[in-house]
Amino acid sequence: MQRPSVVVTRPESQAGAWVQALRAAGWPVVALPLIATCPTVAPDAPAPWSGGERWDAVMVVSPAAVQAAQHARWPVPAPPTRLWAPGAGTTAALRAWGADHARVDAPSVDAGPATMDSESLWSLVRPQMGPGRRLLVLRGVSADGREGRDWLLQQARASGADVVALPVYRRALPAWGEAQRRHATDLGRAVWLFSASEAVAHLQQLLPHAVWRDATAVVTHSRIAQAAAAAGFGRVVVAAPTVAAVLQALESVA
Repeated sequence: MQRPSVVVTRPESQAGAWVQALRAAGWPVVALPLIATCPTVAPDAPAPWSGGERWDAVMVVSPAAVQAAQHARWPVPAPPTRLWAPGAGTTAALRAWGADHARVDAPSVDAGPATMDSESLWSLVRPQMGPGRRLLVLRGVSADGREGRDWLLQQARASGADVVALPVYRRALPAWGEAQRRHATDLGRAVWLFSASEAVAHLQQLLPHAVWRDATAVVTHSRIAQAAAAAGFGRVVVAAPTVAAVLQALESVA
């Protein structure tokens, strides 16, 4: 039986590795990024931890935030600063940046997709915060100025810590041409991979009249599952944000 096409919707800078891995496993893959990212920090801008600025921890919310720091040519924060990552993709990006594995705090992938979020991360790092502690959060901002979920920042502030959120990249609706819109519409029976609820919302903006009841969504968190179900996807499967877990999910829906 012929396998369905798999649509990778991650930002262009992250999609390549996923396309390569899924094709190597024998899946027909289409890359249709649904989030465009752009660094908002200039190359050679001073790192926020340079000049003696002390941070007990730096949280990096996504691979795009790591890429923005690399774009600015920032060095990895020096010890003893801890580095926080909410998921496997960000953890891998931190290591590629040069971060020491022993200083990275992140939820375990083995615990399943439900653990890849701020709540699970906070349960690990809560002892690091408190009065006199300082947390820097490198994050993105949407085109309309929204900075994303503040739940973990609120918990850290409630503990008495000093928390600073620094937008380092912008998230935006990708610029699709007519050919991309037609191609996406033709993928109404494909398996769509979503790693952000914002990607689902962008798909609805780009194709407001498309019907997805014959398509499957493989998503990396229950919140994204809710967004995909609300968008009309006929089947929604939750998988951890790793290639191995996504491949297992694809086999289950093929």
